[in-house]
Amino acid sequence: AAAASLSSSQAVSVGVCGIPDRALKSNMADSDAAATLKKDTGIVIKDDWSGYSLDLFAYPEHYFEDLKSVYIPHGVIMDRTERLARNIMDDIGDHDIVVLCVLKGGYKFCADLVEFIKVLSRNSNKSLLMRVDFIRLKSYCNDQSTQDIQITGGEDLSLLSGKNVLIVEAIVDTGKTMQALLKHVEGFKPKMVKVASLLVKRVPAAVGCHPDYVGFEIPNQFVVGYALDYNEYFRDLNHICVISEEGKIKYKV
Repeated sequence: AAAASLSSSQAVSVGVCGIPDRALKSNMADSDAAATLKKDTGIVIKDDWSGYSLDLFAYPEHYFEDLKSVYIPHGVIMDRTERLARNIMDDIGDHDIVVLCVLKGGYKFCADLVEFIKVLSRNSNKSLLMRVDFIRLKSYCNDQSTQDIQITGGEDLSLLSGKNVLIVEAIVDTGKTMQALLKHVEGFKPKMVKVASLLVKRVPAAVGCHPDYVGFEIPNQFVVGYALDYNEYFRDLNHICVISEEGKIKYKV
């Protein structure tokens, strides 16, 4: 059932969220690597995928009745993250980058992605020197994305000037938050900006913001776990899960 619901998309990436070409152009990747990346736009999870039964997995007892299903198991997340790390190494290996981790939801994905890149750097003919910095974005109240986008920790990102930047985010839905962040980052004159997002959500109000590296493309489901939260709860789940209506009511603010 899972194999029938998860398929690889072959669509060509449209680039990063309207950022001017000058910020994205780079001679870092050869044509073969670039061609390979264009084919990998994420594993597409179909609209009719409801997830796995909770009985098949271990999860914290305090979330009993707060979850509907395990949507993406932790092992699958890790395997896909390892593949993204390899794509990044193929694309920009042997060049220095600044990894900009988007908190709070992106911290686990970023930590695992960086660790996989470090392993590849130790065990291949390419080496990627990384600095890691952090920025916090907040745009959700309960399960709804709001127009009020708060950026914390981004007042002085002068270290990005002239640098190759990889923004690491947990999820992109409408794309408006990412557009706002990219516009903010562009003001510090980086040499290049790329975006890696574990999840991209298919939503009607999307603004056409598609990251360079995508783990999974998912339907318009509100998911939690693997550091994704609902009002600060569920970050301690290893799996990505679908929250139940009872869970939404229990933790609503």
